[in-house]
Amino acid sequence: MEGENLGTALRRWRDRLSPADVGLPARVRRRAAGLRREELADLAGLSVDYVVRLEQGRATNPSAQVVATLARALQLSTVERDHAYRLAGLLPPADGVVSHLVPAGVQRVLARLGDFPVGVFGADWTLLTWNPAWTALIGDPSGLSPGRRNLIRAVFSPEGGDLARWPVRNADAGLPAALVADLRSALVDYPRDAGLVALTEELTRTSPEFARLCREGTVGRHVSSRKTIEHPDVGDVTCDCDVLTVPGSDVRLVVYTVAAGSVDAEKLEFLRVTRGQGGPGGGPSGAEPSTPAPVPPATS
Repeated sequence: MEGENLGTALRRWRDRLSPADVGLPARVRRRAAGLRREELADLAGLSVDYVVRLEQGRATNPSAQVVATLARALQLSTVERDHAYRLAGLLPPADGVVSHLVPAGVQRVLARLGDFPVGVFGADWTLLTWNPAWTALIGDPSGLSPGRRNLIRAVFSPEGGDLARWPVRNADAGLPAALVADLRSALVDYPRDAGLVALTEELTRTSPEFARLCREGTVGRHVSSRKTIEHPDVGDVTCDCDVLTVPGSDVRLVVYTVAAGSVDAEKLEFLRVTRGQGGPGGGPSGAEPSTPAPVPPATS
């Protein structure tokens, strides 16, 4: 569109989304049907002032990470995401690299699964977005960079990484093998992804277990499992954990559920009411972020 810039495109995309599309409660009095700037800022993990400056054209050099998180928050299609990159003066993500775009349909599912903790991971097992129930149960990962939200690094890093502080017990014995198998498949599907190659080389050097599983050509798969989360407010919460794949996309939904009427369901409801009042979640931007309090981050 002739004369269009990033600011006008952001306003147009923001205006077409309703609060219900992103899991926010509808308010009776709204001047427009679309999202407010404050709501977009919260979804994207940006400051409201930075969103205003982007839309007014006063912030003219957003990073690729900022554009990526705005694309997720605005539920852009792949074509629209690439258009946003070009408007920002950036090259769109190349073919053969892992996409961190969460399809709009997946985001609508995430918004409507409000009672249960749900996190969405990319093909490289980077946590991309999550809902308030996830934050309430496991912690808010929004203050972490994408590299610090990578599950594979957390599992195999000698230091454990940031995700190692997640208070989980009864982790799957087969999880390491399944992650290595996933990584091997991702390297075939995304041969030009420098991040995947660097992650593989890093962990081959630093993790004997990772190197062994790679040499053995291990094959694993994710299965439903029981996990216990040690929560500081309500004590242990035991959940069923399922990993759901999305046809036509490489994102995975990690969903924690509990039986209706159980003690664990009561604990989740208590946390949802007392801690789950924020927006539906999203990744950090890398520039002009909001300032969430540091809390234990999340894994699957």
